[in-house]
Amino acid sequence: MKKILGSLVLGVTGWKMDYDEKFMINKGVLVAAPHTSNWDFFFTMAVFWKRGTNIKFLIKDSYTKSLFGFFFRWMGAVGVDRENGKNMVNFAASLLKEKDLIFTVPAEGKRKRVEKWKTGFYHIAKTASVPILLGFLDYEKKIGGVKKMIVPSDSFEKDMQEIQDYYKDFKGKFPEFYNPSIY
Repeated sequence: MKKILGSLVLGVTGWKMDYDEKFMINKGVLVAAPHTSNWDFFFTMAVFWKRGTNIKFLIKDSYTKSLFGFFFRWMGAVGVDRENGKNMVNFAASLLKEKDLIFTVPAEGKRKRVEKWKTGFYHIAKTASVPILLGFLDYEKKIGGVKKMIVPSDSFEKDMQEIQDYYKDFKGKFPEFYNPSIY
């Protein structure tokens, strides 16, 4: 069902998938950037659903426990109790160690311009010993996918510079909201 829905969304909107098959793995952390619009979520999910990837995202558990919780869980939501001091890095890393899945993380944290990215995606990947997939959406070209993967090294700065260099040419829906300077 998700493959059909992903194909339909991409087909109707004119978006295309662009990925290197060697980076389309079953376990890892997907950085989703640039993140400048609510539409980013739908196009990201459509790209990975069309391919048949088990993609998940973290969300407040009030959504997954609500009347429509089944719908959020079907979409890939994993509820997190943020009020009781849960460590989301350890929580996400433990799930990655247990199951084959891709966690998508909008590293900017919100759709408006931020001074620097949140680095939880990096720490999740490092803790779980999984690679970081550099997912992208380019609204100018109407393409989304993954063209690079990074295995976290012992140099946070080197890895973050490589990630920053990768994202510099992608255009978000609202380019003025995107800050490619990530740390």
